[in-house]
Amino acid sequence: MNPITSDPLDRNRFPIDEWALVETEFASELQGRTETLFATGNGYLGLRGNVEEGRDGYAYGTFINGFHETWPIRHAEEAFGFARVGQTIVNVPDAKILRLYVDDEPFVLSEADVLSYSRRLDFASGVLTREVEWRTPSGKRVLIRSRRLVSFTDRHLAILDYEVEMLDADASVLISSQVLNRQDGVDEYHAPSGSEAAGFDPRKAESFEDRVLQPRLKRVTGTRYLLGYRTTNSQMTVACGAEHQLETENEWDQTSQIDDDLAKHVYRVKAKAGRPVRLIKTLTYHTSRGVPVRELADRCDRTLDRARETPVEEQFIKQREWLDDFWTRSDVRIGGQPAIQQAARWNLFQLAQSTARTDGGGVAAKGVSGSGYGGHYFWDTEVYVLPFLSYTAPLVARNALRFRQNMLEAARSRATELNQRGALFPWRTINGQESSAYYAAGTAQYHIDADISYALMQYVGATGDDDFLARGAIDILVETARMWADLGFWRSNGDDHFHIHGVTGPDEYTTVVNDNLYTNVMARANLRSAARAVELLKASSPPPTSGWPTASPSTRARCSSGRAPPRRCTSPSMRGPVSTRRTRRSSRRNCGTSRTPRPASARCCCTSTRS
Repeated sequence: MNPITSDPLDRNRFPIDEWALVETEFASELQGRTETLFATGNGYLGLRGNVEEGRDGYAYGTFINGFHETWPIRHAEEAFGFARVGQTIVNVPDAKILRLYVDDEPFVLSEADVLSYSRRLDFASGVLTREVEWRTPSGKRVLIRSRRLVSFTDRHLAILDYEVEMLDADASVLISSQVLNRQDGVDEYHAPSGSEAAGFDPRKAESFEDRVLQPRLKRVTGTRYLLGYRTTNSQMTVACGAEHQLETENEWDQTSQIDDDLAKHVYRVKAKAGRPVRLIKTLTYHTSRGVPVRELADRCDRTLDRARETPVEEQFIKQREWLDDFWTRSDVRIGGQPAIQQAARWNLFQLAQSTARTDGGGVAAKGVSGSGYGGHYFWDTEVYVLPFLSYTAPLVARNALRFRQNMLEAARSRATELNQRGALFPWRTINGQESSAYYAAGTAQYHIDADISYALMQYVGATGDDDFLARGAIDILVETARMWADLGFWRSNGDDHFHIHGVTGPDEYTTVVNDNLYTNVMARANLRSAARAVELLKASSPPPTSGWPTASPSTRARCSSGRAPPRRCTSPSMRGPVSTRRTRRSSRRNCGTSRTPRPASARCCCTSTRS
């Protein structure tokens, strides 16, 4: 095999390391990229790779999977079946800030006289480390070391280990440890981030004009502070806390300050040359869809209490042990191409960071590395992520499928809203409701149903977990199959093909077409899987499903065997009322019984414009 010679990275700045991503030179112009590349997370909690000092940043962020705000979607022209309420992941209070002053001179990485710099995200230890040597304006040399960990063993826990050492002269050192509500608060130290100044990008999360996080709690006890909030519309709750431990042989004192959007714990140290100042900051976050903030604050206290009883080095050991097991199950070895090996391991590590501790939640399009795509869950989870998890982490795969199973009632309601039988899962969502404002590249991608069914059957095939089907997961197969049998039709001219019209496949640039190849093939697989699964479990007692009303599994199997061949972008005319389109289809036979057409007032959703 010929080696791959092209490389998107500057290898002078990002040297090849098969087990780490290493940066040897800080570049402000690359922060938008490196903040994502060096992000740390565990599937529940994610910290963007912002520098600790909090002054240099493109898109500051701390994110919790599934913690979101809702907002009304405004359409240029209203129509029946449009999504009404959007959902967007929230930037929760940022607790990774450690501002540094030496002789009252702030350390600003982009402006500092940096003598040496190295940052490393280690795939084997799961720790982000950084070492910087800084020469202050007065000529004093300062060594700054840091370690950052988001725990795989305790999903609510993160640790910052920050050390400052004067190398050749004594100095006054001040470290201001902060929690800042960046979602609503104003950071007095810098102008808006680079991402806010950039142009429109449809992948970015929506911004809010009004306040999102309503203050509900603030508390300081010794070296610990807590902040709690409730979102304005979705009514979700979050509490975050931080505990501090200072280790130094120097003289020092401390003060605390707290208000609704900012908490500070400040250490002033009379630092002697060669005597390090080490600050260990333990972070915790808890969220809920309805638990009061005070209860979440109590949970934060318990998490911090447990962490205080465990030596910090033991937390780093646990992290490595967890990853030792992960790499035993998941590593892909590529001989002779170290750059490709590094890229493969970085991607595998990102899968761990995006999924390991979702614990009953979904897998967002950007994991917990940022707010891209609003923190929504798409088909990517089932088609790209779950195949990996089914073989390497089946419990995580099962939990992700249970998350979809818990959405089934909402999917049934969505199908009913669109006058379809069965269930239609949302194209993009956080809470189970459709959040795509653009029908043609959203709801029209009916293949999401088949994608979820595909992932379910692949999981069952890989694990042999038939019990998961019997305990209710088969309802996913049955309800999605009912949707396909209802959506498609047989032509009355007897061409022996089962057609599916007016759908969008994965090619979102060619929308609302007839007999899309991907959709047809996946729908056929969905129908066949459902028929086989029902036959497999039909003898169980009690029955695992309510059945397929008005049509038998053999009828669904006939639909799957008669799938129509693909056509070339034969988009139907869909500018008129849906009832007109139904009239044109009235001479066609679907797999169910007769049904009530959509109201004449129901316009076709594909006439929407993106809001």
